[in-house]
Amino acid sequence: MESDEEIRRVPEVGLELAGGPSTSGRAATGAAAAGTSSSAAAQAAIARRRVRSPADKEHRRLKRLLRNRVSAQQARERKKAYLSELEVKVKDLEKRNSELEERLSTLQNENQMLRQVHLSHCTCFLAV
Repeated sequence: MESDEEIRRVPEVGLELAGGPSTSGRAATGAAAAGTSSSAAAQAAIARRRVRSPADKEHRRLKRLLRNRVSAQQARERKKAYLSELEVKVKDLEKRNSELEERLSTLQNENQMLRQVHLSHCTCFLAV
């Protein structure tokens, strides 16, 4: 099992971006609005797309794997906490059920005794 620190650690990968820094796309949009043809706007949109180097792709993949690993660990922890909660609830309900069964038994015995007392009194009055 890996520690939390190892799980969250992102391996350092050299990031070299092809084509220099990324532009925001406002310039291409502004050119399209200034009256250039739709094909020029489409070409500008394609040019705006950032070409990812293999190192950048690998870095993004590793970050995604790391996020996935952390998310899976958190899900396992939530599940473990939920199961612990359920186990406590089961114990409480079993205890409550046991108490109710004991009370039911006591009340049934009491009811039976009262019926016998009642029958004995009724037979006494009938005999008189």
